[in-house]
This record gives sequence, structure tokens and C-alpha cells, in this order.
Amino acid sequence: MFPYKDDNPTVLTPFMTVGIIAATSAIWILYQGGGAEPRLSQSVCDLGAIPARLFGYPVQAILTPRGPVTVCGGVGGGAWHTIVSSVFLHGGWFHLIGNMWFLWIFGNNIEDAMGPRRFVAFYLLAGVLAALAQIFSDRSSPLPLVGASGAVSAIMGAYVVLYPKVRVHSILVLGFFITRISLPAYVMLLYWAALQMVGSLVGGQSAGGVAFVAHLGGFAAGVVMIKLFTKPDLLAAARRQPLMFTTSQPWRY
Repeated sequence: MFPYKDDNPTVLTPFMTVGIIAATSAIWILYQGGGAEPRLSQSVCDLGAIPARLFGYPVQAILTPRGPVTVCGGVGGGAWHTIVSSVFLHGGWFHLIGNMWFLWIFGNNIEDAMGPRRFVAFYLLAGVLAALAQIFSDRSSPLPLVGASGAVSAIMGAYVVLYPKVRVHSILVLGFFITRISLPAYVMLLYWAALQMVGSLVGGQSAGGVAFVAHLGGFAAGVVMIKLFTKPDLLAAARRQPLMFTTSQPWRY
């Protein structure tokens, strides 16, 4: 399922949500070269979070069905700032667009409930906690960890807590069959979390380049932290908006 809108209007203008999207996109284009080599690889190696490097393990080549693939070289020691910088880097256009799209769909309402400054703090802290969850799950991994997925996962976890019954409209793809579906947020987002759990158990902690543990860690962080960051007056104003918590719409249309 790919969400394209929710029935959850905002009270405040989501300046920080837009700002994070703009800053992340600018970093992708200006610093990472829009995915062009060698700037993409250099940026990921320089500012991506590499568990092996952080804990002093040698960063060695990885054996794949096509032969050994050399990732970022060197031995660790320091570079813990990359846990923050990695949140603003991405590995490809679809990686970037997917994260920023989910950030826009769900992030504007989370910012609405906590205000811009708290939202930035929440986003950064969640991104760090998600990255740490992935890093500590495999401290000797030579694979660079990049992407806003952990921080965005936290926003999705926060959304489940604050707006569980808001309808989320999504595109559902079943092979060649494509349709639209409308579900309560808790159904869609808990289904997404379950997929991450299955992926981590079946495919491994970072199967196919997907950091499942970071996704789960971020989602859990959002569920736990959201009540600490929300402002009661802002949340009350947001919940007074029309179309909130509707249940009359059909699940499919």
C-alpha cells in the first residue's frame, strides 16, 4: 500500500516538515550529486553511519553472488557524528522520494501537535535512536546506514498513537490489479510495522539493503516519545478539526 492522502487537516502551517523535506532534497542534489557517481558513494562513505567503522572493526569486502563487493574502506574509531548526518543522506531517488512522501503525509499532523521546534527535536532524536538500533543489532556490519526511514518511522508510530482512526487513502497494488483503498491509520501503519518485523525475521536485519531494525526501532521510539513532545493545547486544536476520526467511509471505493 502506498498512501497518497489522509483525512486530517492541519491547524498550523507545517514549516518544519517542509523545511526538512527541502533540506534533505537539497543535500541529495547538491552534495550527493542526485545519485551520480562518484559523489553518491563518496557521500555515503564520508557521512553514512558504518557500524564496523564506529566500533573499530575493519571494513572489509562483502561476498555476493556476483563476487566480492568493496564498500567503504578503513578502520573505525570515532565518526559518531555520522549517526546524525546519515539521517539526511539517501541511496537513490526512490529512497529519497519514498521517505519524503511519507514524511509529508504524516509529518505535518505530528508537527501540528507539538509545534515546529519540538518537531525538529523529535525528528532528530528519533532518527538517532533508530540508527542506533540498527547499528547495535550488527556492530561489525560494513554496510553504510543512510536515510530518513528511521525518523519517518517514528513519525508513523506517533501518528498511530495520536490519530489512530483517521482515514488514510492509499493505492493498493496486487500484481496487475491496482485499486484505491481507505483504511484507519492504525490498520495501515500497524500492517506496515508487521511487514518490517517479518522482513527482519525472514530476510535478516538489513536484507536487501533495507534497515528493518532501524524501521522498527524508529516506530517504537515514536510510540514511546510522542506524549513527551506533544503540546496539549495544540493537540486539542488539531483534534477539533473536521473529518477527524470518521468511520463512515467504506474501506474500498
